[in-house]
Amino acid sequence: MADCPPGAGDDPGGRDTAVAPFRVLTTYNFFEPGFRAGGPVRSIARILDTCSEQTSVTMVTGDRDLGAREPYPGLSGRWVTRGRARIFYLCPRRPGQWWALWRALRQGHFDLLYANGMFATYSIALVLAARYGLVRSTRLVIAPRGEFEPACLSRRPLKKRCFLWWWGRLLRHRADVAWHATSPLEATRIAAVFPWARIEVSPVQVALPAEPIEAAPHHGVPRLVFVGRILPSKNVALLVEALALVGAPVSVDLYGPVEDAAYWARCRRLIAGLPAHVDLRYHGELRPEVVRETFARYDAFLMPTLGENFGHVIAESLSASCPVLCSDRTPWGPVLAAGGGTVIRELTPQAWAREIDRLLGRSATARHDARRAAGAAYRTWRSSVDGPNVLDRLRLRQGALPAGATTSEPVPAASPGTR
Repeated sequence: MADCPPGAGDDPGGRDTAVAPFRVLTTYNFFEPGFRAGGPVRSIARILDTCSEQTSVTMVTGDRDLGAREPYPGLSGRWVTRGRARIFYLCPRRPGQWWALWRALRQGHFDLLYANGMFATYSIALVLAARYGLVRSTRLVIAPRGEFEPACLSRRPLKKRCFLWWWGRLLRHRADVAWHATSPLEATRIAAVFPWARIEVSPVQVALPAEPIEAAPHHGVPRLVFVGRILPSKNVALLVEALALVGAPVSVDLYGPVEDAAYWARCRRLIAGLPAHVDLRYHGELRPEVVRETFARYDAFLMPTLGENFGHVIAESLSASCPVLCSDRTPWGPVLAAGGGTVIRELTPQAWAREIDRLLGRSATARHDARRAAGAAYRTWRSSVDGPNVLDRLRLRQGALPAGATTSEPVPAASPGTR
């Protein structure tokens, strides 16, 4: 760990190099050691950890986790070294920290500004800083991180429509601006809002092993699990309503941070009305390092989500040989069809209750076979998704894309493609 900003005359990553690296300044409101913001944190961590020696990354992030009142111990207002990257943990309510950060960033010129999150505070600050010359850069790339998902845009829709209008006015005629989509589906959704957008498609990278956890047989009452943030887009209430309709004994565990107290109160009322043969328990947050070993204890992961841009938690479930019962609003349909689980296209309690009853009616041997099939589907998918780091791809990309163009590498048939 280091307290000082990158030194004057050095590259913004804090190194003195003979050959000038490709300098990247990136932002996101949340980062490790936090974990409550979910998949984007893991995606960005993977990008930082796998970029080449030719790429120098400086990151600005918040000094506390999503929903936390207190900052991370010892990190607020400080620079931290993570591999070849340098990270500044900023408290937005401390003007002195903003001043110190700007003094450090203005020392050099960045080849790329990589903004994670279209509605994120630090992304907005980064775009405005570049627009008014407070930070010098050659190119801007925006990674929405699922914010063009219909479920996301439907929350506070008027505010977001006004904001998208502002984004369009600010960025439309700039040839140095592009967007990073993690799938062809996300690229289509970006283009639907901004038809003029220049879009780079590069799949999400995951820090998961090549081999799944071996499925262990289980002969007791079927055990099901939900892991995710507790808010309307994850659709936990529908899951509880479905469980009220199942006819066989089942054990269900819920894990995840509560982000919407009113929604969780509704879920708790539904849970209180469950029949005696449905044993549902809430266990609070689950730290990232124990997610896979937790999934390994269950017969299936229930995920009636209203929409996922990627869905890291689905990959984690499959990596533990835990089949996934999922809505059709994720890019994981081909992997689930190949043995990873079941896609439930109808988002109603009745449809979900039917699929859960079908699972509960299987023998212990059949459930174990399904877990082994999920592990095999994961193994096939995992072998297809390792590709070049997106920052290195952008470094190698010469010039800007023509307006409305989309570039991508071929997406393997078993990889996600259609949260």
